[in-house]
Amino acid sequence: MARRVNLGVLGAGGIAMRKTIPGMLKARNCRLAAVMDPVGVDRVAAAFGVAKAYTSEDDLLADPEVEAVYIASPVACHASQIVRAAEAGKHVLCEKPLCLSLRQAKEAVAACRKHKVILQEGYMMKFHGAHAKIKELIEAGRLGKIVYMRAQLSCWYPRIPGAWRQDPKTGGGGALIDMATHLYDLLEFFAGPIRRIAALTATLVQDYKSDDASTTLLEFKSGAQATVDCFYCIPDEASRTRLEVYGSQGAMLSEGTIGQGKNGKLEGIYGLGDAVYDAAQNKDVARKFQRIPFKAVNPYTAECEYFADCILRGRAPAVNDAKNALHLMSLVENAYGSSKARRLLPV
Repeated sequence: MARRVNLGVLGAGGIAMRKTIPGMLKARNCRLAAVMDPVGVDRVAAAFGVAKAYTSEDDLLADPEVEAVYIASPVACHASQIVRAAEAGKHVLCEKPLCLSLRQAKEAVAACRKHKVILQEGYMMKFHGAHAKIKELIEAGRLGKIVYMRAQLSCWYPRIPGAWRQDPKTGGGGALIDMATHLYDLLEFFAGPIRRIAALTATLVQDYKSDDASTTLLEFKSGAQATVDCFYCIPDEASRTRLEVYGSQGAMLSEGTIGQGKNGKLEGIYGLGDAVYDAAQNKDVARKFQRIPFKAVNPYTAECEYFADCILRGRAPAVNDAKNALHLMSLVENAYGSSKARRLLPV
């Protein structure tokens, strides 16, 4: 049997239990060796057939069998857990956002570099089959020059006692840091680095301290522009999680690909931009979009396989690496700073 990396999970409830652990168990090069959570860890261990269940991070980090950790605890715990894992010689796959602040993120990255362990951040949407197909077609020049993109991710997230995302002290913010950063990362995957950012944030509906509403305007170094809208106060059934990518020669549109699943719909239209100017501008032209097939890939399985492969090959990640993590934390701070100052800020 091929070599597998022994992984331990710090924070085994929430997203770990719902998505990442099931995805990890399907990964060809991963083995779930231990889980840790201060509450309900025996239930998690029983659900996934894991022999080692810890209530203390000290005990999991001291386990010699654990080679790497997946951190899915509240964001306020990330910085110290990353540092302690690095000091214990464990490679780190950490959920997003990496930390509460850029300062914390720099300290965490420095610890991983000092102790020569791999650090990868959990922005898994780049691994979705539809998004990989969009990237492939962009690079093949099918859309011409990318000029505008729009990405949408919203949900209904009412007040829940003890929910750490609903307090900036434990989550770093709300809809923007939790969801919009996924889309900043994804759009940079398509169009390259962001140059300037402006954001509006507010708490419009929900009764908590974090922002439940965010809209971001982005300008890329390539000149492309984009908007990102993410809300905690739009019912799930009302949001189609659309992704739109427009170029000088066509467009690609997806629905249901942004999120935690592997499915959705992707369509495109190409070879345009050479027609004469339509002075009438009636907009009643026939739009012949075609369905684009893509491989259905569990993004959590792909993310874990990629992380384990980097460990086994002894190389740093080329995506979701430490540099990207620091860049995204900088974007977050500039976005919130822009919202507070009500102006466009350079990155």
